[in-house]
Amino acid sequence: MLVPASAPPPTPGDAARFRRTLGAVLAFVALLWLVQAAATFGQWNLSALGVRPREPAGLIGTVTAPLVHGSWRHLFGNTLPLIVLGTAVLYGTPRAAGILLPVVWLGSGAAVWLFARPAVHLGASGLAYGMLLFVFVAGIRRRDRRSVALALMTFFLYGSMVWGVLPLARGISFEYHLAGAVIGIACGLGLYRRDPLPARRRYSWEVEEEEDATEPNDAPADLFFSDPRPDAEEESRRHS
Repeated sequence: MLVPASAPPPTPGDAARFRRTLGAVLAFVALLWLVQAAATFGQWNLSALGVRPREPAGLIGTVTAPLVHGSWRHLFGNTLPLIVLGTAVLYGTPRAAGILLPVVWLGSGAAVWLFARPAVHLGASGLAYGMLLFVFVAGIRRRDRRSVALALMTFFLYGSMVWGVLPLARGISFEYHLAGAVIGIACGLGLYRRDPLPARRRYSWEVEEEEDATEPNDAPADLFFSDPRPDAEEESRRHS
């Protein structure tokens, strides 16, 4: 049986940070719902805020497109992944998240504007794909328990999303998905060391091995060779 020798329990600070992280993610998702409600009841034309590839006026969508969705069904489909993945990114790797989120937000929109099909591209799916692939790649690269657990959990829940990077369905911006996924992978490879690794649990046998390695020997080193060599004894008797 392995007994942890120093297994730091979760601290009140960790719990408070998790609550703040979850609150921030929920506030962002609530903003998306407010925008959709305002568009529905105010009869706004959301296409004006989407990315329209290679049209100068469509560049505004690189900033605004993740905030608007084509329908309530579209928004509902993005809501839970954004909550889970956003919390995993902001709580697990807060320093990397400060770079990841704006890079995925703006970078995926710019890629869509440059390379996507002529259409109006809306929604936060590119952001969700970027966070999913970042959590998975960074978790595998970091290899600490928390990061690996987050990677496996998110990929188990949303691994099927990877099919969305292929042009399998009409009316779906696979280009936004693909751009977000590629940027998420690149950020996972480049930013996985941005946050310090959490304290590792140490087991009793590890501590015992360290103590044995540093414990001084009972006998001084010179006693190992205190007995004269047999040839030295013979030579001493001949000269006596």
